[in-house]
Amino acid sequence: MQSRMFEQLGIRISIHASAAEVRTLRGITVLVHPQPGLCRKTRQAIPAAIKKSMEQRPDIVYALLDEGGLFA
Repeated sequence: MQSRMFEQLGIRISIHASAAEVRTLRGITVLVHPQPGLCRKTRQAIPAAIKKSMEQRPDIVYALLDEGGLFA
């Protein structure tokens, strides 16, 4: 997802799970890296939209946590 957003929109994002236990989506951090042309509202709306889509499709969250080694 990160590479597609960069290829299509030129936006760099980082998605990380918390080092502590993750029980809800609050334990997952979505960071939009600052760049010229992105206003504050856009930088806030992108992580909110990503988290909303993760709520609707929990398999994405499970894959993210599995990649970090939680279920390995």
